[in-house]
Amino acid sequence: MKPEHLPLLNSVSSPAVHPDGSRAVVSVTRPDFNADSYVGQLWNIPLNQEQLPRRITRGFRDTAPAFSPDGLVLAFLRTGGPSSKTQLVVVEAGGGEPQVITCRLLGVESFAWSPDSHRIVFSSREPDAGRYGSGAAITAEAEEPRLISSYQYRLNGVGYTRDKPQQLFIVDVPELGGEPQTAPAAPPLPAARQLTSLATDTGSGVFSADGSAVYFVAAPPENDDDLATLIYSVPVNGGDPVPVDQGAAAPQSVTEVRQSRDGKWLFYIARDLGSSGRDFVARNAVLYCVAADGGVPVALTDPDLMDVAAPGARIELRGPDRALVLNVAQGTVELLELGATGGHALLVHGDKVVTGAAWAGGSLLVVFSDPSTHGDVAVLDDAQLRLLTDFSAILRTQADIVVPQELAVEASEGYPVHGWLVRPAGKGPHPVLLNIHGGPFTQFTVALFDEAQVYAAAGYAVLMCNPRGSAGYGREHGLAIKGRFGTDDMEDVLAFLDGALAKFPALDAGRLGIMGGSYGGYLTAWTIAHHHRFKGAIVERGFLDPVSFEGSADIGWYFGGEYLGSSAVDVAAQSPFEHVGNVQTPTLVIHSENDLRCPLEQGQRYFTALKRHGVEAQLLVFPGEDHELSRSGRPQHRRQRYEHILRWWARILPTGANPAAAPPE
Repeated sequence: MKPEHLPLLNSVSSPAVHPDGSRAVVSVTRPDFNADSYVGQLWNIPLNQEQLPRRITRGFRDTAPAFSPDGLVLAFLRTGGPSSKTQLVVVEAGGGEPQVITCRLLGVESFAWSPDSHRIVFSSREPDAGRYGSGAAITAEAEEPRLISSYQYRLNGVGYTRDKPQQLFIVDVPELGGEPQTAPAAPPLPAARQLTSLATDTGSGVFSADGSAVYFVAAPPENDDDLATLIYSVPVNGGDPVPVDQGAAAPQSVTEVRQSRDGKWLFYIARDLGSSGRDFVARNAVLYCVAADGGVPVALTDPDLMDVAAPGARIELRGPDRALVLNVAQGTVELLELGATGGHALLVHGDKVVTGAAWAGGSLLVVFSDPSTHGDVAVLDDAQLRLLTDFSAILRTQADIVVPQELAVEASEGYPVHGWLVRPAGKGPHPVLLNIHGGPFTQFTVALFDEAQVYAAAGYAVLMCNPRGSAGYGREHGLAIKGRFGTDDMEDVLAFLDGALAKFPALDAGRLGIMGGSYGGYLTAWTIAHHHRFKGAIVERGFLDPVSFEGSADIGWYFGGEYLGSSAVDVAAQSPFEHVGNVQTPTLVIHSENDLRCPLEQGQRYFTALKRHGVEAQLLVFPGEDHELSRSGRPQHRRQRYEHILRWWARILPTGANPAAAPPE
């Protein structure tokens, strides 16, 4: 795979299953270099093998499909162009012309149907008067100053949040089969009624089973120095939101809530936060169940061994009293079914990363990725997945996809370290890139990973592992580096490297590179300050100076203190910036201008310190991008990032497929 193949990476949404179970609709999106944006449409996926999947919309970017409970209407989100705001759209389920039913200044972020199919609750940011173009034409530079008195006022990818909190709105779905208006004026949009007016963001808005109320998740407005969020209920006809008593012994961070179809139970996903309300380190997300009329919640998943917080995961319902959730598990993501009164089942597991699932009309549809697909749809038939799509066929045709080789090695005292080798074609010896993931409480997986594929195509053997501190291997594994950054985690990645070098003679132990982003940037910077075996390094969007991070990052007010401790001595002992004088490795520092998670100053200060200590260093800065550049940045910037990375490695570790540039004549 090469950087120019990025537009072949089709991403597939969670499925919307028609109530009769005969078909599903998904959105399929991809990077587009011409638009320098992400484009995509909705696809109809029939379960009948005699029919083929087909594109059913032609918008610039259509996403998040959902059928009405009666099956007559399909709702989705549409973005009209690279600079347009996303709006809510409805269309007859049998086909027709889509009708836009919102005109939100800052766009619509998510939505859910009412049980009677007549209303939709959606979330949208509501700007303060005069902000973000809500009033007279005032540029951002001319807006009034912001007076800030809270820790929590910014979010990476969003910017300021207190002057545009996310609220819930309800809109009536218009009659789609009626006579169209023929007057010259455009037909008026349905009036959306604001349901919440909180000072903090609301999320996960869903109707109750009887349609009389909306459940949602929000931080208590008076809370500022903890991470707790609560479940609230608000009547659909208006009123004050009321917290739902979850009966938790300690503060929790709730992310999702859903009432069972029979109305008897509330399912919700939450993490415990300890007595302080900030103890988030290595806290696995747990699926809880509590009687809808109150009671003691029951944990349906093991908080020490399971983590139902896969990226983008939602609680889906199956039958009257069962929930479907995704579990992060040792480099995979599994599909679980859990009943309010028992009867749990593991439905999909193995070398797959399930990214979405839904059930209706007796059909269970699953979207997943694996080593050879970036996303596809399957139906679960007799406990087996039957593939319905092949959206990665063109990628496999035009690019050679390397299947990762699973590998387990032992660190000190026999501790197992699990990961993968992505080996390039040819006998070698191949230079090696040790790639370290972010988080740290995340994981590398078996799924097709464009970064590893691009580097392998350029002639590099790529090593990726999940050291202590990672998610997916139990709470104890994740907790191992609390207050001990740069100890067991560095030991594990180096043990994995040495184990691979010993096992595979085709790997060149004399030509090693190291790289990583976010926490991976931290561990890269930390490792090259303590070991000088690497020919080069790339430190990307790194957590590099915990002291300045505390006041500049959106999570800085709690992240460093919880992971590194509060003692200045302890923090300095775990800080790459304090050890930068030991670095000898040529280093490329990559950062984005709008990164609020690991702000630009982290990379700038680290680059400057390297230069002052005589280390060969370069700083690559991407304008307009945030912490998600490598995953969802502008397509042209993503391609340029790859090109710069490959040029760096071509100079430090040239290969036949990625040769060093010829010297000027």
